[in-house]
Amino acid sequence: MANTHSAEKRNRQATKRNARNTAVKSAVKTAIKKAREAMASGDKTKANAALVAATSLISKAASRGVLHSRNASRHVSRLTLQANKPVVAPVAKAPKADKAAAPAAK
Repeated sequence: MANTHSAEKRNRQATKRNARNTAVKSAVKTAIKKAREAMASGDKTKANAALVAATSLISKAASRGVLHSRNASRHVSRLTLQANKPVVAPVAKAPKADKAAAPAAK
């Protein structure tokens, strides 16, 4: 428990900052998750919009001191690399031949 007036004030300030930082971190995580989901869906325009929104939130969090600048840079870099990765259509696999259905060769 804080004994002095200044210590009580520091405690109040720390509580406010903790709540604000938690909200900002949560918003950043949500934006990153939405960007990754948009990239996975294959819709380029949706993925680009989500990437821009996530990048903006990450940069703001870094400038406010919620995230370290290198941490923010790493997140932006990895998201951008993932967004620029070429989309490869999945190749359909041929069905396996059933041994009972195939005639035996002698």
